[in-house]
Amino acid sequence: MSMLCMLSYLPLTSNADSVVDKVYKPNILPFQRDIEWRLVSRNSEQGNQLLQRFAFGHALSEKFMLEVFLLAQRNENDDFEIAAYELEGRWMLGEQGQYWSDTAMLFEIEKQYHGDEYELSIGLINDKQFGRTNLTTNMILKYAFGHVNKNDLEGEFRMQYRYRLRPTFQPALEIYSDRNFFGIGPGFMGIKKFSPMRHLKWELAFIKGINGDSKDHTLRVGIEMTF
Repeated sequence: MSMLCMLSYLPLTSNADSVVDKVYKPNILPFQRDIEWRLVSRNSEQGNQLLQRFAFGHALSEKFMLEVFLLAQRNENDDFEIAAYELEGRWMLGEQGQYWSDTAMLFEIEKQYHGDEYELSIGLINDKQFGRTNLTTNMILKYAFGHVNKNDLEGEFRMQYRYRLRPTFQPALEIYSDRNFFGIGPGFMGIKKFSPMRHLKWELAFIKGINGDSKDHTLRVGIEMTF
């Protein structure tokens, strides 16, 4: 809880990002490849913000995953334009089930498409199974720098408590927090397996901001194909 309090006091600076996003899991399949699409739609008193991510990932080993992202954001003309590029690495510590919880480190570098603005991120991913439920937490520190940013440091906390009702339908409770936002709401996900290495995963969540404007809610959608 002290880590959550620390993260909530760090400033938010990223233009092409949202704290409401994927809750990362630590596990990596040996030499897996995936194609991913994510959408975040946030409605608040400031209007509607739409952000999309397109990614291709490849596990270089049984413990290290590398992904390349293209971020697109809706502009003032209601057209989508490229907002940023991102390179992301995920490194799993130990084997699945080896320790009290499955753990991984997250590393990211993002460059804004317009201008010399960058963001470095490092995160700690944990996932613990309790019977038929899983508690997953992401604690992420971000450092923004470049021509416009003034070497700002920010923090994010993401949490998902998921009930494994069946593989194709798993309800969850999700929480997201940074200095300027605290949101909570229901989430849903499912996995359809075609083989041990090939499956399709979907995610959907609706998050209500409860610490700011009366109108502040975010819809997030994700589809990921692993092969």
